[in-house]
Parts: sequence; structure tokens; C-alpha cells
Amino acid sequence: LPPMPMPMGYTPTAAMFQVGETLFHDGILSGDRSVSCATCHPAATGFASKEPLPGGVNGQRALRHAPALWNRGWSTLQRWDGSSPSLEAFVLEPIADPREMGLPVPDAIARLVADDRYRASFQQAFGGLPTAQHLQQALATFVRGIVAGDAPYDRFVRGDVASMTTEQRTGQWIFESKGGCWKCHTPPLFTDESFHNTGVGSKDGVPERGRAAATGIASDTGAWKTPTLRRVALTAPYMHDGSLLTLDDVVAFYARGGNANEHLDARMQLLQLSASDQRALVAF
Repeated sequence: LPPMPMPMGYTPTAAMFQVGETLFHDGILSGDRSVSCATCHPAATGFASKEPLPGGVNGQRALRHAPALWNRGWSTLQRWDGSSPSLEAFVLEPIADPREMGLPVPDAIARLVADDRYRASFQQAFGGLPTAQHLQQALATFVRGIVAGDAPYDRFVRGDVASMTTEQRTGQWIFESKGGCWKCHTPPLFTDESFHNTGVGSKDGVPERGRAAATGIASDTGAWKTPTLRRVALTAPYMHDGSLLTLDDVVAFYARGGNANEHLDARMQLLQLSASDQRALVAF
């Protein structure tokens, strides 16, 4: 992977990471203390939710699927619609969201200040009491540490031919040729960090607003951020709405050219992929 860009205004430290890791798994940041960041982004499922729309406080459901957090430190815009301008901005949003953690950020800070453990750990990491800025930096530092890079694919391109099976190598060839997958899922991060309308979520040819909700640009209607394919085998279900349950479903969706709508990305075309081609892509 390329060098990770450093955040603006501070230098991440191991102490910040440790505070962030503890907070990520602690229900103290939710209104009823029943939900943590890890509730929707558990490590066991690739830091993505195993539910299409993960559960929040008071029986609520998030509006969108909780995606994998791998390699977020290489991205600027966060969320499926890119509405969060930085990782630091993003990490506070689920805390205050009434559908997710349901706790106003000032109330979250008051809880941390009142907690002896967190007063001590914030003092060690930041030299002062918990603040909203310190909370941002701690959580963002932890998320920057969620990194995936040394896959069989990486070893293969470095010359270890035996690291991938024959079927996986066939899948790579399809990925890079007639499948055209690389155009959006661009190595080495396997995402172009851009937004595309593939028709996911479109009903009767009418797409959701998608990226247009953040930009106000009509041509962005129905466009969602390209997710990384790093460790994708762990992160089902797929897409912003969790509507595709398996990788086989995902490949079949693209093979048929997605769902037609007015703003469908021009790269979405019917693909001439046989059943064995599709199996090889899934293997890759």
C-alpha cells in the first residue's frame, strides 16, 4: 500500500490509538449504553455489519448498511454518499445519530469527563480532559489503524505465483479485462474512492438520491461510493442497502449490467461472463 496521508493538525500516537480502541468497543458513547461503534462494525465480520441495516438504540435501524472500515485512512470523503469531509468528522456522526448511538456529543464528553478511567487515559494521550476534538482524534486514529494489504493478490504481484489458485488467477484476468472491475475497484486499495450509479436501490427505474443529497448535483443522483474489496469475503451483505447477500449475487448483478435508471453510470454494461467466469471472479 502507498504511504497513508497524515491528518491535518495533529500527529497520531499509540496512546491515541489505545484510547480510540477502547472507546470503539465501549457502549458509553450511546444513549442507553447498549451500542458501541463495534456493534455495527465488528472485527469478526471485517468491521462491517452482518445485517443489511444495523440496529441502534431504542430499536432503531441505521438508514444504510455499515460498511467495512479497512483502509479508511487513505480516504478523505467518508460515508456512502461522501457527506463526511474527513475521518475526524465522520467518527462523531454515528454517536449523535438518533438511529444509531443516539447521544449528543456534549453529553458523551460529559460522560467521559466523569469517568476516572477515561480522564486518566485522555490525560496520558492528550495532556488534558476529554474534549470533542480529542474524541475525534482518538477514534480516527484507531480507524486509521484498521489496515488490510498483504493478501494473496499482493504476494502474487510481487512474484509469488503459488499464492493464488488457477481459478483465482483466471478471476484476476477477468477482473482486469472483460469484467472491467478494476476501473472502479482500482488496486492497490481496490476502490477509486469515487461515486457511481450502478442502479442499486433503484425502484421502477427511480434511484435514491445518493451522492446528490450531498452535492445537489442532479447527475450525482443514485451514485454511491465505491467500497473497497479488501477482505470482502468477510463483509457480507453488500452495497449501501445490504441488498446483495453474497459475492455471487454481486457478480451476477454486474454481469447483467445493474439496474436501469436515468443516471446509470456509462460503465455499467451487460457483460459476457459465463458461469465459470463468474465463479472465477468470486474466487479472486
